[in-house]
Amino acid sequence: MMADNVMKLCLIGCGKMGHAMLAGWLGLEDMQAEISVIDPAHDAAQALLSTPSVGVSYYHSVADLPASYCADIAILAVKPQIMDNVLPQVVGVGDSATGWISIAAGISTAGLAHHLGADARLMRAMPNTPAAIGSGITALYCTDTVTAAQKQRAEALLRACGDVVHIDDELMMDAVTAVSGSGPAYVFLLAEVMAAAGRKLGLPADVADRLARQTVAGSGALLAAETAPASQLRVNVTSEGGTTAAALAVLMAEGGMSALFDTALAAAAHRAQELDRCRSQE
Repeated sequence: MMADNVMKLCLIGCGKMGHAMLAGWLGLEDMQAEISVIDPAHDAAQALLSTPSVGVSYYHSVADLPASYCADIAILAVKPQIMDNVLPQVVGVGDSATGWISIAAGISTAGLAHHLGADARLMRAMPNTPAAIGSGITALYCTDTVTAAQKQRAEALLRACGDVVHIDDELMMDAVTAVSGSGPAYVFLLAEVMAAAGRKLGLPADVADRLARQTVAGSGALLAAETAPASQLRVNVTSEGGTTAAALAVLMAEGGMSALFDTALAAAAHRAQELDRCRSQE
């Protein structure tokens, strides 16, 4: 990825999202980086460390790193509820030139700066779990202290896991979290409830599950391949007076799917705001 030198990349935490991002990086043949993973609960990370195309080292804590270690980019992949406990322990991973990327929902750059310093080069990213197969999407917000080179490096890392969109207003990150960060769970729920409805209609469980899973997966692939908006693709498969129209009449009725998603995503965005408020009051 970085042709002129080898980047020192430190992944702090390897939960579900950190695991997904690490899997995406390990899938790159030309990844020119030394990856250090810091996580006391290392089973998920250790399972990925057999890929020879990129150097990866695991450490239980910052204290286990080589004395001269300094990350070019440090990614904070820990839960927002424990961020305040983690930051004082990992500040020594980098120096004033290190770029810090947080993927924790609801943690503002102001909250990060409280521990990392007002002049720290801070970025917020909101990826999603399809990053593990290179099909994710990440929103990236950078503070004014971040250099052009660091933005380029951050985007290159995130593009290894899928598409990247840039956000200029940090306040929009809560909405991003609600739409795409949490979004895969909504899609998995759709497959789950479609399969359950199919079973209620008399389909064998394995058949209902297979039909639902591939319908959701195939429709997503078609959506990605087409330039037409989702609304037009919906119209394309809906015949007037047909079976699809009958189902959509229920899903699109007042108080139906649109209203439900408005309420659900508002709840997710509100929770992201609460996470930051709860931290600031502690």
